[in-house]
Amino acid sequence: MKRLRRAALAAALIGAFGALLTPLPAHAAPGSAVGAPCRTDPAAPRDREQARLDDPRTAALTERAGLDAFVRRFPAALCTARDRAGAERLLDAWGTALWQAAVDRAQGLRPGGDLPAADDRPLYWARLAMTVRLDQWRPGFPVDRAALRARFEDASRGLVANEFRGTPGVRRVFVSGFDPFGLDAEPRRGNPSGSAVLRLNGKRLTMADGTVAEFRAVVLPVRYADFDAGIVERAYGPRLAPGPRSAHSVTSISQGYPGLFTLEAWAGRSRSADPYPDNAGALSGGTRQNPVTAPGLGAGAEFIRSTLPDGAMTAVQTPFPVRLNTAVTEIPAGGTAPVDRSDGPTPGSRAVAGGGGGYLSNEVAYRSNRLRLERGRALPGGHLHTPVLTGLPADPAVLTGPEFEGNVLAIGDQVRDILRHGVPAPGGTDGAAAAGR
Repeated sequence: MKRLRRAALAAALIGAFGALLTPLPAHAAPGSAVGAPCRTDPAAPRDREQARLDDPRTAALTERAGLDAFVRRFPAALCTARDRAGAERLLDAWGTALWQAAVDRAQGLRPGGDLPAADDRPLYWARLAMTVRLDQWRPGFPVDRAALRARFEDASRGLVANEFRGTPGVRRVFVSGFDPFGLDAEPRRGNPSGSAVLRLNGKRLTMADGTVAEFRAVVLPVRYADFDAGIVERAYGPRLAPGPRSAHSVTSISQGYPGLFTLEAWAGRSRSADPYPDNAGALSGGTRQNPVTAPGLGAGAEFIRSTLPDGAMTAVQTPFPVRLNTAVTEIPAGGTAPVDRSDGPTPGSRAVAGGGGGYLSNEVAYRSNRLRLERGRALPGGHLHTPVLTGLPADPAVLTGPEFEGNVLAIGDQVRDILRHGVPAPGGTDGAAAAGR
């Protein structure tokens, strides 16, 4: 599993949405507002992530999914905002409309374009292009740009207006996936975890025990700064609060190892993935020799044990094998050097890496399950790594192909089947005993 970790490291809204399907008024073209000038700054600086939009293939991924109208019409919509409160409402509406369009597309409910429905890449690139337009906007009133971008990001990732229905007798399963990453090396990359959760969001499925469950999902950024700012807690917090719309099970999902799924037994408290950067080019500041604690965590165990029903979930062995990964890397009590262990942490040790390494996939598992323990929720919670998504055509100008598309569907289908075994029946135990070290 040590080699596997290193391989993984290297590798209101209906109205708002309806407005996107109708032509803009002639006087509301991009760069102008109704009855007032609307200023933009095309020379506004781009961050490392936004700079990748210079590659024309990124625009093609958005256009060939039919999501380019969001990017084109967003500047004119911004120009209609008259004050900060109006801007906040607008960003909530447009972000949530983009999220719902991506969900509908992934589930075959929204036609448009010739890319396969399950492709997660168009949502990522459309959202990113819209953040460029947001950064270029120069309204006639003061705004907190960082707060506005965070608001749009949350809405376009499923954190807004995406609650469980709370139907009596229906179980509730909350899952998270991730954006594509490693895009400097290959901008065409997708993330099967993002695709899988888009296909699940809002769906009701019959579980392995015959009960019915509703799924809700978010897609998280591959950026340390967003984790520092609490996006995991904002995503999972409402689903872990007591009440008729709280989750019965939570599972974070990310892309992991070549050729297999792993259910991670342990999540570690530390970041240790440097020199591997995030999507914004940032480093965590932590290495295998010198791990660092992620900001904003407060007191807590060095390792947290998954409470997912690993026996049932690892029984789903096709088309990819599914393994329970009990490996960790720790600095033993009284020691100074990292030690790889195949059987979990030892008492008093310091975390270097959980089963999923020391990157953000490990951190989402730690943060979400730390929150679960804080809330006193004895329910199933843990992390699932998918196989690495392969099959992109050799020609870099070709965006998709049969092998790539088949792998996206196969991984997503198996994610669904594994999760169908991840919630105990009503009246049974609500998860294993909480554990941490």
